[in-house]
Amino acid sequence: MSNYLKLITFGLIALFAMMAINFARDIGFMVHGIIVLLVAAGMFMYTLRQTEASAFAGANPNEYADGVVRAGVIATAFWGVVGFLVGVVIAFQLAFPALNFDFLQGYGNFGRLRPLHTSAVIFAFGGNALIATSFYVVQRTSAARLWGGNLSWFVFWGYQLFIVLAATGYVLGVTQSKEYAEPEWHVDLWLTVVWLAYLAVFLGTLIKRKEPHIYVANWFYLAFIVTVAMLHVVNNISIPVSIWGSKSVQVFSGVQDAMVQWWYGHNAVGFFLTAGFLGMMYYFIPKQAERPVYSYKLSIIHFWSLIFLYIWAGPHHLHYTALPDWASTLGMVFSIVLWMPSWGGMINGLMTLSGAWDKLRTDPVIRMMVISVGFYGMSTFEGPMMSIRAVNSLSHYTDWTIGHVHSGALGWNGMITFGALYYLVPVLWKRERLYSLSLVSWHFWLATIGIVLYAASMWVTGIMEGLMWREVDANGFLVNSFADTVAAKFPMYVVRGLGGAMFLAGAIVMCYNLWMTVRRAPAKEASLSVAVPAE
Repeated sequence: MSNYLKLITFGLIALFAMMAINFARDIGFMVHGIIVLLVAAGMFMYTLRQTEASAFAGANPNEYADGVVRAGVIATAFWGVVGFLVGVVIAFQLAFPALNFDFLQGYGNFGRLRPLHTSAVIFAFGGNALIATSFYVVQRTSAARLWGGNLSWFVFWGYQLFIVLAATGYVLGVTQSKEYAEPEWHVDLWLTVVWLAYLAVFLGTLIKRKEPHIYVANWFYLAFIVTVAMLHVVNNISIPVSIWGSKSVQVFSGVQDAMVQWWYGHNAVGFFLTAGFLGMMYYFIPKQAERPVYSYKLSIIHFWSLIFLYIWAGPHHLHYTALPDWASTLGMVFSIVLWMPSWGGMINGLMTLSGAWDKLRTDPVIRMMVISVGFYGMSTFEGPMMSIRAVNSLSHYTDWTIGHVHSGALGWNGMITFGALYYLVPVLWKRERLYSLSLVSWHFWLATIGIVLYAASMWVTGIMEGLMWREVDANGFLVNSFADTVAAKFPMYVVRGLGGAMFLAGAIVMCYNLWMTVRRAPAKEASLSVAVPAE
């Protein structure tokens, strides 16, 4: 009976998509209609050919649902390479403007590719990493199979559809021009549906857990899922101009819109790129080090202080704007206070290696995880410092901010994700070990040197930029034009591009290593099962 309901649903979606293609008011909406039509038609045919004993329904309920985690690992590696590649392209476009090719009619220019890069790295690479690891961790720490049956597969494939719709929209100019929230209203609605399904799967698994205690990693994952849902809905409240077009009008305007946007923007960093990845840190570092968390009490303090403080920090992005001073000062104060719990988490992660520091010499995966925590500590010191109004007056709108963002995103988010992937692949594909630890070391050094080149060049050019912008002559007139600062930054932009290329090369090395692990590494003994523990 459920198959008939699915057929009706997919048929109606396909019909609506055809109407959208016919009545589309812009090329982006038409392309999105074609994509949805192809997906709905494909799912209609798949469901039509299904028998009662489908591939998913035949899964063993006494084993963990690792199929969707394996798919998430593959998607994470794939989208990571795509996102890093686009980042390298736009880095060299800034250094060499001729690379904004005219024959692409604007589709391949920096303005279109920049949001494609940020979304691919944050939401495609980072989002898939968080979904995959959270599904893996919540099962192991709850001793329960994922709740909802095939709902976890809906979350995975629904999220991939969101990524494709968002990416094609950026290239075609379908964007609402809000940082980290560029997709238009119809894509936002779809993501809301997928995200609520994600929350249901995660929360349902926690509710039916056999382990009475909720491990701290699950608190971080749950906070990330719930808060991102709230941020996404509030920041993207808009009214479509037409149901057959992608254009919409924001409900908020002026300084209110800016305030809501940076409440969202900073907490996308705080919860998507920090809280979720801290869940990853609190599970995978102890597992890889084979040591318990240094202080469980500190992890709880870390969680509650971070969750309470982070949500207030957004207004520090709006110093020297129309936002009232008290509001931006409030954001600044909470940002500075946030430094302490952040470093509490960093200390907890590093001290988990107490008694196992020798593993840094022999295990490059641990080395990768440890340096990620180091970058987390550095970024969570630099961020509060840059929120101080006097520092902000020099740093804001310069490449210093770009260096700060990338030292955090590549150093913290990237490295902890790489470490988690290196841990997960042998476990999920039942291999005794990784194909090559030497290739992990190559990845480690390529990524680390690449990040250092990237961040250092941006720090230098950012501070230089800020100083040039504020330099005045004896009569109080500005000494440098904007073009002067652009010309002065050229050498650092080349170094930035080279750093990004090294980071990309490291990710490609990782993909080869993981692929060869699945294909060539010796298999584990059959006795090592992944069964759900009995009641």
